Amino acid sequence: MKNLNRYRILTAILVLLMGSKVQSQDIHFSQFYDAPLMRNPSLAGIFTGDVRVQMVYRDQWRSVTNAYRSGSLNAEYKMPVGRSDDFITAGLQMLFDRAGTVSLTTTQLMPAINYHKSVGSNRNAYLSVGFMGGMVNRSIDRSKITTDNQFVGGAYNPAVASGETFATANFWYPDFSVGTTFNAGFGETENNNFYVGLAYHHINRPNNTFYRSANEALHVKWVASAGVKFDVGDQSFFNIQADYSTQGPATELISGAMYGYKIGDSETPDYIMQFGAFMRAKDALIPAIKLDYNPFSIGLSYDVNISTLKTASQARGGFELSVTYIGFLDRGNSSKYKVLCPRY
Repeated sequence: MKNLNRYRILTAILVLLMGSKVQSQDIHFSQFYDAPLMRNPSLAGIFTGDVRVQMVYRDQWRSVTNAYRSGSLNAEYKMPVGRSDDFITAGLQMLFDRAGTVSLTTTQLMPAINYHKSVGSNRNAYLSVGFMGGMVNRSIDRSKITTDNQFVGGAYNPAVASGETFATANFWYPDFSVGTTFNAGFGETENNNFYVGLAYHHINRPNNTFYRSANEALHVKWVASAGVKFDVGDQSFFNIQADYSTQGPATELISGAMYGYKIGDSETPDYIMQFGAFMRAKDALIPAIKLDYNPFSIGLSYDVNISTLKTASQARGGFELSVTYIGFLDRGNSSKYKVLCPRY
């Protein structure tokens, strides 16, 4: 009976993951602020530096089943346009996700380009327009699929055919996104910045089903993003960020704040410690910490599940680890020598 219940649970998860109508949201991270291109391609290049490389790894719902393991890697290169205050950023977003016992796997490779137009003469103020597009691969291990057809007389029989007929267990499709962001400085120091942005994902509405039905196009997704970072003294600051996304019938709101304290000189600190919490509405409370040791940052977070799944998950959600590198290049036109440049 335990084995029967186990197989039925796995079958239900499979149905949720790959049902004929894809109604779930895209892959997401609790440390969404360290996967900017997944939020909005126009967030590429909005940092203080010439190069940024970020990695986020997520392990979710291990207490329920072998549900999700996700990894994001993005790299960005920013440089000025001529002698103007404009900048252009080239980026690359890579994503790997494996879900469930059936190993439903998604792999993305998405180049991005973002143009930052200066709209302020005396203060940092930039309007950015970004575009991202590339290829997505989805695959599944058919040998691990169990269905109701294989339960004969109350017992599981792997010799019986599953009854499922897929057009393919491995397919590719193109996917495209576009977005715009406004970011600017405020107050008396260049450390105070804010941004607001809006992105439109899956412009081409790609087919996203193993049954290859022309009617099963992926829902478009809108993402509204905002953030503000401001000093509260020479040694400390607050960083507040939020995302609201809607995709078909699904919506998600995640928001929160980090408090940062500079250890050492306030202009060139030895370390910066950040800690705070985020909330994914109706789903999880997410405590987070981050250590900055120039030019690297390491972040840790953990989802404490507060949704209706909390009984099965025992409130355990997902662990995340992020690593960021931000640096300046040794070149004559480095943004390090520009008075105005996109930053956050």
